Amino acid sequence: MSLIRLLTIALLAAGAALTGLRAAEPLKVAYSDWPGWVAWEVGIQKGWFKEAGVDVDFVWFEYVPSMEALAAGQVDACCMTNGDALVTGATGKHSVGILLNDYSNGNDMIVAKPGIASMKDLKGKKIGVEVGFVDHLLLLKALEANGMSEADVEIINIVTTDTPQALASGQVDAIAAWQPSSGQALAQVPGSKAIFSSADVKGVIYDALYVTPESLNTRRADWAKVVSVWPRIVAFIQDPATQPEALQIMAARVGLDAATYKPLLAGTFLLDAAGNKKHSMPGDGLESVFGSTVIVNAFNEKNGVYDAGAAGDLGSYFDASLVNELK
Repeated sequence: MSLIRLLTIALLAAGAALTGLRAAEPLKVAYSDWPGWVAWEVGIQKGWFKEAGVDVDFVWFEYVPSMEALAAGQVDACCMTNGDALVTGATGKHSVGILLNDYSNGNDMIVAKPGIASMKDLKGKKIGVEVGFVDHLLLLKALEANGMSEADVEIINIVTTDTPQALASGQVDAIAAWQPSSGQALAQVPGSKAIFSSADVKGVIYDALYVTPESLNTRRADWAKVVSVWPRIVAFIQDPATQPEALQIMAARVGLDAATYKPLLAGTFLLDAAGNKKHSMPGDGLESVFGSTVIVNAFNEKNGVYDAGAAGDLGSYFDASLVNELK
């Protein structure tokens, strides 16, 4: 056998070994403090991913840094809203949703100070919201539902985590924020009231698991196993017999007690296998993640979150094939 042939065989063997080594590395998923993503903790603590035969490392982040980690190639996947997946895609790192965790069902709120009972009472008033983020869209939907527009109110750009203090100090008359900030505002301002929430526009905010195309293409079988665990997690959380344990697990992850955490879970509509199949079907309205994504993209473009067309093919941001394989 020639020396060249021996070297070729050796190089091929080394390449195969390296490929096998890469394949053996754990999948890395960035997740953060939202009930639909904290739910993954149940599967982690119960050892269900190991049972499913997949090595996956869930890495805890603050939300924005989790998206930055995806963009930097530090993780294979990130838990994001469908709107924020467009933002990361438009700014250079495309990802593909493979599982819907939930849609917000009340955790995102318009919270008003005492004396304001409805959206119409906010005409001419100041509203604090983080401009360009999902609750800015929620605010627009709330105004639209009440025959109003942004021109009818004064929008003050405030980081979401600062909105409770802004309401408490009287800087604004209302805020638009997600949990836990929305709940903190209600607790800090006696007599304050949620006058509109994501429960009034179900599907405007989907929360999902987004994977890099590279990882999905090379580790599809492993991602299928990750997806297969999700219905088990949802069933465990929703079963009255096991929900107390689930709440203990989830609350411990974010440093709360179970009683405090339970209302946060109530404002999150977890999507099981049937829910995933229903909401990942193509459609034009909020019932479909595809329709919702079109609406969010229009909002992002209008508000200068990114340039028109920068997000690319909107249909490429979700692949329902793995959830459609669920039993």
